[in-house]
Formats: sequence, structure tokens, C-alpha cells
Amino acid sequence: MVVTNKLPLHAYKLKQPQRTINRIHTVFHFTALLALLYYRFSSPFYQQHIITDGFLSSFSWLLISLSELLHSFIWIIGQPSRWRPISRTVYAERLPEDKELPPIDVFICTADPDKEPTIGVMNTVISAMSLDYPPEKLFVYVSDDGGAPITLFGMKEAYSFAKQWIPFCKKYGIKTRAPDAYFSQSDHHEEENGSLSKEFIESRKEMEVRYQVFKQQVQTARLSGAPSLSSGPDRPPIIEVIQNDEMDDEVKGDDHAKVPLLIYVSREKRPTHPHHFKAGALNVLLRVSGIISNSPYTLVLDCDMYCNDPTSARQAMCFHLDPDISLSLAFVQFPQMFHNLSKNDIYNDLLRTAFEVQWYGMDGLRGPLLSGTGFYLKRDALFRSPAQQDLNHITNTQDVGCSNEFIASLHRDNKIKAISSNQHVSNRLLEVARRLASCTYEQHTQWGEQIGYMYHSVVEDYMTGLQLHCKGWISVYHYSPRPGFLGSATTNLNDTLVQTTRWNSGLLLVAFSKFCPLIYGSSRMSILQSMAYSAFAFQSLGALPMLCYAFIPQLCLLNGIPLYPKVSDPWFAIFAIVYASWQFQRIYEVLSTGGSLILWWNHERILLIKSVTAYFIPCLDVVMKFIGTKEINFVPTNKVVDDEQVERYNRDEFDFQAATGLLLPLTTIVTLNIASFILGLRQVLLQQTYDDLFGQIFLSLFIVILNYPIIEGMILRKDKGRVPLPVTILSGAFFISIISYAFF
Repeated sequence: MVVTNKLPLHAYKLKQPQRTINRIHTVFHFTALLALLYYRFSSPFYQQHIITDGFLSSFSWLLISLSELLHSFIWIIGQPSRWRPISRTVYAERLPEDKELPPIDVFICTADPDKEPTIGVMNTVISAMSLDYPPEKLFVYVSDDGGAPITLFGMKEAYSFAKQWIPFCKKYGIKTRAPDAYFSQSDHHEEENGSLSKEFIESRKEMEVRYQVFKQQVQTARLSGAPSLSSGPDRPPIIEVIQNDEMDDEVKGDDHAKVPLLIYVSREKRPTHPHHFKAGALNVLLRVSGIISNSPYTLVLDCDMYCNDPTSARQAMCFHLDPDISLSLAFVQFPQMFHNLSKNDIYNDLLRTAFEVQWYGMDGLRGPLLSGTGFYLKRDALFRSPAQQDLNHITNTQDVGCSNEFIASLHRDNKIKAISSNQHVSNRLLEVARRLASCTYEQHTQWGEQIGYMYHSVVEDYMTGLQLHCKGWISVYHYSPRPGFLGSATTNLNDTLVQTTRWNSGLLLVAFSKFCPLIYGSSRMSILQSMAYSAFAFQSLGALPMLCYAFIPQLCLLNGIPLYPKVSDPWFAIFAIVYASWQFQRIYEVLSTGGSLILWWNHERILLIKSVTAYFIPCLDVVMKFIGTKEINFVPTNKVVDDEQVERYNRDEFDFQAATGLLLPLTTIVTLNIASFILGLRQVLLQQTYDDLFGQIFLSLFIVILNYPIIEGMILRKDKGRVPLPVTILSGAFFISIISYAFF
């Protein structure tokens, strides 16, 4: 469906002055980098340090030179995502009438009720059912990859609660439609209608009581054991449509009381068959929904990413129904935003950089990446290219499997009237859906290879977005005034590093596969878009120069070996300019997006922490995978809230309750830099060599000051979140070993 209204449904404009500043900075910094690399690799300087000096000096010079080259490469491929930032505005009031809007299927994925609490998942489900969209054109599917009985029980209770909650929200103009978020607000002044009336206050109190009853029922079932299902890693497919044949008397006949269809899907799991993580679950939802509702558009949500703006579906349709872009538009990406970020967030630097900066720039290069959640996707885009106007080319069961019903759904006119929320879904249709959810259905088909969500990496969103763009589709980024979706960000160091490690392991695997964006993408996309994709794929390689900067100059300082020009040498100014220019970009991006200098400083610290842990581990993982000794695994992020950890996070205190393997590199680096600064400064003062070694003295001091919270956690703190004593002792032992090797 495409709207023929002459008035545009959306508009976009270039973001100024960001565009101009970014371009000027790119040219300036690139020129400075060329000068720095000339110094490192030009014949006179190269011969002076590599040929005439001793082995330690030569080897250190070579490592630092290669590190600066790699760091420059990573910076260069990251600049296209800042080259042409654009912002968009929608005009939802110009959309057609509700009866002409296309249906939408909502896909919500959950995998582990121990790490993803059922109440939180149900809040996401209820918020999706409460979207400001015709309920007969909204279908909510929940993929339970854990096969947990409590999830199905929770959905049944959520459906019953939603029958009262949705009318309440529509009647009083409630915008926050995840009940937990709504009732936890300190005030309720967002309501549009009758917010101070006695009727509203009484209705709100009654609804809050009902919500507490709903929560209590779910929690009681959790403790006592919900009705049994076949759960675990070896189980058959289970699909259940959750709907009541009769409405409650109090809401019967009320249009506001209509609720969307809710469908529970637990695909078959067998230990002998690969399940392909989240991508496999989404492909099952594609097939199951294809024969039940077959909506032309799908909304994908993580189980903790609730709908914060009920109008997000209408906003997305302003792009999908716009005749200027509709035929080539694959998806509308909303930013990932979080309700629990502190003012000086100490953990989540990458999320801010991506959604506040890079996604705007990629929108100017035919669209942003697919971000895993909060996107409205055209169903057909997963089965064809824009050049193919329909799916009539899909007739072979070797492409999509041997279900005639599913093949028929691909050829069905998507304008067909969707199944309404009070219409019965036959047992025969459910039996077909179970076959589509079996673990053997995809054998000898193109699922995950050419159609559906891609299986080549645990970051299925990145791979699928790459394939869509390579086929010729475009995407748009919509940063709405009211956040469309809100999730839970990590609030402790361990979860942050585990999550970042998982993402980067998948991304780096793509970088060294046949789908490397610089090679695979450059022949199918513009070079700038290929570089923007590559920046994410190769970002883990930043661990290598960071580790060199944290170790090599310090060891050379202890041995009196200079690695940087003398302060009196004009070439020293080049190094100072490059460093200042790099920091200018990072400071500017934080301040221009509403952050502070404290936030920038926190971003610098977590960048170093992630570089030597969550970036370095993926490098090792990928190497081990290629030599056949390790498979990259998908580990769901823990969504269970620890009140003590949250309190520390809100006080900007690090929680060092993390695995020893993650903490040890950090504590060793800090210990080494403290020693190198103290001993190096003493040596410089005694030998009057500050002119030669100033750069290394400054680097050690900067790392020590930047990582003061780690020093505090090792020495000063006595609370539960301090660095464990065994880690501190181990880091001291490693430090002594490194120093002994460096000197002897």
C-alpha cells in the first residue's frame, strides 16, 4: 500500500553545523595522520630506530608504528558515518484512515526467564498490545526460546490484564503504556484527558491494584511452578493462540476494549540440530505469522525493550507508505534508548555514540544498520530485492521449505483482510504452524542463507542489514521527540563486558569471512556505506593498538628508550595535534548530544577498559574458531536487577564483581603504569632526559589518572564491589614477571 496524498508524509534535512564541522575535522585529522605516519615509516626515521638501535628499541618502535597505522585505519573507516548526518520529521496526521492502514506483526524474543524476568517481558508484551494502532490490525507474537512454562502462563495473565489496561490507556490518553513504567512514575501529568478528575484518579487506583494482582499471580506461579510444558533443550514445538471467546461484561461492546491477537511460539529444539540463536527464532516467527496473520510489516523487539511511544507504528508508516521511498525501503530503525541510564553513565559509551551520532550519518548513506530491536521491517524485503516487485519467483520448496500453506502466504495479496482479534484460529492451521516451527523444516532450504534473517554470525541484525543493503534496499533512521522504545542498559561491569564481547565476536567473525563489508559490500554498495559497515566489523581490532599503548611505551620508559620525538623536535607537534584532534572529535560528539565533560571522561575510561577486554577477547575467539578449537556462543544479557549494583552505578562507582579473566588485564595495566610513571619520572629527573621521554611520561600519567576507579577498587574500597583481593595479587605477580623480563 502506498499513499497517493500529495502532501509528504515525512521530511528530512541535513544536520548543521555537525555536517560542516565533521567534514572539516576529517580533512584536518587525516592530513595530520599522514604526517605522523610519514614520520614513523619514512626512510631516515625508520633507519634510525629500526636498523641502528638495539633489538628492544627496534621491536618496540615497530610495534608502536604498526599500532598507529592500525588505529588510523579504524579511524578512517569510521568517518563516513559522520559525513552526511540527516534528521527526519514525520506527519502522522496525514496518514490514511485506520481502515486503510496495513497490518503489523510484532515479534518479541525471550530466551531465559532466569536472566529475563517474566514480569519485564510481559510489560513489553502489554506495551506492544497497547500501541496506538487498530487492534484488529495488530498481532503480537512471543518467541520463547527457553520453552519456559512461566512465560506462557504470564502471557495468559497479561492478556487478561490487557483487556482492562488498553481501554484505560485509550480513555485517558496514557502515553506510557508499559504498566510497570507508568506506575513507577513520580507523577502522572502526561495524561491528556481528565488527569485531575475524580473518575480518573479512582480508575488509576483500581488499575494499579489490578496490576499488583497480576504481578503477584505471575510471581506466585514462578515460585510454585507454572502449568507444565515440555521445556529444556529437547522439546517439541508449542504454539498457542491466547484469546478469550467472550469479552468481560464490563467491556463488551466497547471499541476501546478490543485487544490484538496474542500468540505464544516455542520452536522445536533438539540437541542434534542447530538452532541459530535469535536469527533462528525470528525465522520461525516469520513462517508461523505468515500463515496466521501475514502482515506486510513486522516490528521486532527485545523482551526488555518496551514501547514507550504508542504512536511509533504510525510514525513508521509515514515512511513505509510514502510513495517517494516506499518501493525501496526495507526498514525504519528507531534508536535504542534506556530508562535506567545515569547522568554520568560509566558503562555504555558505544550505545550513545551509535544512536546519537553514527546512525544519523549512516542515514545519509542509504540508511543505518539493523539494530536488533525497535525496527519496523517490510516482510517482503527478507525474501526479494527491490528490483523484484513480488514474490512470484518463490515457488521452489528448496527455497522456503515444503509447506504449501506458507508458499501460498508468500503469493497472497498482503492487502487481504487480516485475522481479527476475535476470530478463531483453526486447529488445522496450528498444526501447520507447528510443522513450520520444527527444527528439521529448514533443512536443504535457503533460510538464513538467502532469505529471512541471516545465520552467518551471532549478530544476526548486522548480517541481515548488510544483506538487505547489498540487495539494494534502503533504510531510514527516525529519532522521535518521545523515545519510541525504552530498554534496560547494563548497570554493572561484568554484564557490560560480556555483552560487548558477544557483539564484537560476531562482528569480527563477519570481518574475516566472505561477507567482509570492504570486499563483499564494496561491489554492491557505495564505498562510503561499505566503510561505515566495516567500522563496526573491524572495531575489535582497536584492542591491539590499545594494548600496545598501555604496555610498550611504559616498558621502554623503564629502560630509558624513547618512542616519540623530543619535545623540542617540530615532529612532536604532529603527535600532539593528532592526539588533541582525536580528543576534540570525541568531546564534541558528547557535548553536541547533550552530554558533559564528565560523561566524556567516563567514555574515555570505558573505551580503554573495553579495548583490553571485550575487544581483545573477540580477537582470540575468532582465531580459535578459525583453527577449530572454539565456537562463538550466544549468551543472553542478564536483565535481573541487583539493587546494590544499581545504587553503585547511580553513584558512578564501578562494580568489579566480574570474572578474573576480565579484571586481570585492567589491574595489570594500571599497576604497570603506576610503576612506570614513578620510576620513569625518577629516572628522567636524575638523568635530565625529560625532553626525550616526555611523551611516555605523559601517557603513563594519563592512564593512571583515567583509571583511578580501578586503583580505588584495588586499594581503598572495602565494599562488595571492590576488586577481589586475589585479582590484585595476581596482577602484582604479572607485573613483577613483566618487569623482570623487561630488565633482565
